Amino acid sequence: MPSDDHNQQQSLRSDQLALPRRTVLVGIGAAAAALAAGSALFRRTHASAAPGASARPAAKPASATVPTGDVPVGGGTVLGDVVVTQPTGGDFRGFSSTCTHAGCTVSDVSGGTINCPCHGSKFNLDGSVHTGPAFAPLVPRSVSVQGDSVVVG
Repeated sequence: MPSDDHNQQQSLRSDQLALPRRTVLVGIGAAAAALAAGSALFRRTHASAAPGASARPAAKPASATVPTGDVPVGGGTVLGDVVVTQPTGGDFRGFSSTCTHAGCTVSDVSGGTINCPCHGSKFNLDGSVHTGPAFAPLVPRSVSVQGDSVVVG
């Protein structure tokens, strides 16, 4: 029967092309691992995609000077690479403005928190985490009051 021979030949060809199930599963697992690694690398290197974000680490601790009157009690201000807060009257604190979650630059100090625009992390005025996804506090900077100015450096 010619049709049986033809079907048998087709079956042999498709069996020769079929991959063992284990090979397919290992291939899928390797592809998933590569995708996850690439995604993590992309997030780390492209954290600056949000407005006001900065993914570059500071080569040296940043410094800034701000008039004491520009740092409200119970609030603070972002000055480029640093944040200056005044949790209570006369208690000035300084921090890196780099969010510890993904390296974005925090955008403002309002509502009693230091706020990151990238993923919604919020930090207390003492630099500790108020709301994640960040889990580490902001990096502290030394602060001194010199006359009518707060110097961070």
